Amino acid sequence: MIDIVNVIGTGRVGSAVTARLDERGVAVRADGAGLVLLCVPDAAIAEVAASVEPGPWVAHVSGATPLAALAPHERRFSVHPLQTFTRDGGAAQLDGAWGAVTAGDDEAHAVALWLAETLGLRPFDLADSARTLYHAGAVFASNYVVTMQRAAALLFAEAGAPVEALEPLIRRTVDNGFELTGPVARGDWETVARHLAEIRARAPQLDHLYETVAGATLAIAR
Repeated sequence: MIDIVNVIGTGRVGSAVTARLDERGVAVRADGAGLVLLCVPDAAIAEVAASVEPGPWVAHVSGATPLAALAPHERRFSVHPLQTFTRDGGAAQLDGAWGAVTAGDDEAHAVALWLAETLGLRPFDLADSARTLYHAGAVFASNYVVTMQRAAALLFAEAGAPVEALEPLIRRTVDNGFELTGPVARGDWETVARHLAEIRARAPQLDHLYETVAGATLAIAR
């Protein structure tokens, strides 16, 4: 559908996107581009979009940023790869990931689907008004999992247990479909209380986190 894409931004996502477009035979350059794809930090999207000469399609890959940030362009859309990226992971990081597609009309939707599928994503439609809530969910699923792992690692280190022993537990939790186990699922509040007492004594920086997460787990489990 589009032969030339101008990818602006060479960070984790921009690098993977550029590599995938190159693999699929889509030229990545500024001259003659039919699509300008902004792979820049959210705070920079509006400024960068405003600097782009009208004419080509303009899109961003942000999860939370509304399409209005691409003003003054009317030919606009967004494709957000629902994935976490590393700098050296390459295009393979896109394989099999889902992609949130937001577009204002049928023509934009068709171009967005083309981009998502070219990148190797599994596209799904997302309303512009739902982007912030969607992105908050993605943050829980990725960023806060990192927070939980680091909190667990801190407690293991304090207890003298091998931190690397946590990885098989985390992987099996995913493989088991996130089925809840443990003291909250069992209603074992005596153990929860002992956890809190020990954390307050040995790792007080995690006191509020444990109490909050235990309460949230109980509320969601119900």
